Amino acid sequence: MSERVAELSPSSVGWVSAHAEEPHTEPAIGPLRGLRVLELGVILAGPFVGRMLADFGADVIKVESPDHGDPMRDWGTVRADGPNGPRALWWPFLARNKKVITLDLRQSEGQELARRLLDDCDVLVENFKPGTLERWGLGPDELLKRNPRLIIARVSGYGQHGPYAHRPGYASAGEAVGGLRYLNGFPDRPPPRMGLSIGDSLAGMFALHGVLLALYERDVHSGRGQIVDVGITDACLAVSESVTTEFAKLGAVRQPQGVRLSHVVPSNVYTSRDGRRVVIAANSDSLWSRLCAVMKRRDLAADDRYATDAGRRSNVDELDNVIMSWAASLDFADLAEALDAGGVVFGPVNSAEDLVNDPHFRENGSLIVLHDSELGDLVGPGIVPRLSATPGSVRHSGRWTLGHDNVDIFGALGLDAEEQAELKSRNVI
Repeated sequence: MSERVAELSPSSVGWVSAHAEEPHTEPAIGPLRGLRVLELGVILAGPFVGRMLADFGADVIKVESPDHGDPMRDWGTVRADGPNGPRALWWPFLARNKKVITLDLRQSEGQELARRLLDDCDVLVENFKPGTLERWGLGPDELLKRNPRLIIARVSGYGQHGPYAHRPGYASAGEAVGGLRYLNGFPDRPPPRMGLSIGDSLAGMFALHGVLLALYERDVHSGRGQIVDVGITDACLAVSESVTTEFAKLGAVRQPQGVRLSHVVPSNVYTSRDGRRVVIAANSDSLWSRLCAVMKRRDLAADDRYATDAGRRSNVDELDNVIMSWAASLDFADLAEALDAGGVVFGPVNSAEDLVNDPHFRENGSLIVLHDSELGDLVGPGIVPRLSATPGSVRHSGRWTLGHDNVDIFGALGLDAEEQAELKSRNVI
């Protein structure tokens, strides 16, 4: 770990902390307190929906296979040491605030227990391949007969309907089919993927959006639940702005443009003298005038070739060269100070180290310290959005023990210790 990061360890002043210690877990607060959710998902999109619901107070029960649990327990960067073996660093955040139980949904007894749990739930979140729930006897038709108020959020690669619905789907494929990958990178190179599963996160956010809409419809208008259907491809298309409209109306196919957008000028990544990359966006006439003042080049603002957006687009290479030369003449600290004082939109291209060391993210709660029973203090994403009256909270990190909450959850269904032990012996729970 670098010296800079070490100085800003989780114990440093200014960090927002979420240090709920076991076994005294804080009670749920937030606008969704009292909402009961069953999460039947693995990997990322479904569990991401569950995490956001839990952050705002929902009682989220995560179902895992008795054999191995959610693969996210082992994915990504792991800490190899520790008394219980490797631990994935992302799991404590993805599974935070959730109760975890084990249930084999491939066995009829496991399916019946899931139905009984859903009889008392407000929301079901699942991200299996379409048809899987139906094959297990847990399809919406049956569930809504038993519990007409149930809201069923279904996240999949391509949605529940259409020629591709039967295909398995991951974010990588969904981003490609949904058009995001085509626009990424440079025109003369294969389109790279972002170093994150952004398609999963987008689908999760749209699913959360749908759940909240369905809850409002149920509780304010109809009293009935419904299905929320989100495909990763749908989510990617939904944020594609006017890309499809441009083609359908004009036959124009928007192309990848590297680090700049040719239709908004100037907006590019520039490099300071000491090697920091910085986005500078001055693509309105007023912002362009401010940038010219900061660069001490008011002559450019008065030049008819650059005074309007159309003119700047026609001369984008010339302008970029001017701004690049100016940025390269200053160290980042001086460059940032000048742009900030001049009211110009800018932002450094932050690495993970830069993010952790940025006081803005520490002080406003975008990054928090989460205490985990096995990994200790961890720095990771906080809760978004921030609500003034009923904010969300982090009450505990993700549970490491498979079936941590089996006794309580199945006990509430009327299964005594002997019955639970018998089901466990047959790997039902």
